[in-house]
Amino acid sequence: MTRIPSDVRDTIEKAIYLPMTISILNRDIAIVQQSPFKLKDPYLRLIEQALKLAQRDLYDVKNDLRRRKVKIHEVSRDEAFTMYCFIYEGYEEEHNYFNPRIRNQVAALLEHYLFAADPGQ
Repeated sequence: MTRIPSDVRDTIEKAIYLPMTISILNRDIAIVQQSPFKLKDPYLRLIEQALKLAQRDLYDVKNDLRRRKVKIHEVSRDEAFTMYCFIYEGYEEEHNYFNPRIRNQVAALLEHYLFAADPGQ
């Protein structure tokens, strides 16, 4: 039984997924810059705009967790699961996340940010 409310748990999960999403977007920028595309700029602007949106959301999530005094750290990782420890209101909880689920959530965030990005701004 978890003592962490669902809204705080959602914020914690964003704090897990958003850094991975940002890492992938940064890697994609490097790949596009080195690719043989004739016109790289539209792709780079799209990815950079998505990256800015993700970074802004991560900033907000970190501030929210800091305000609520929530701490998160990775405990262990293997081929199938990653275990995280959450400290909330003095209680420590460990949660296992299935790695394919993490990958799917990050993929959904990538789609969200890429489709939300407006390179015309």
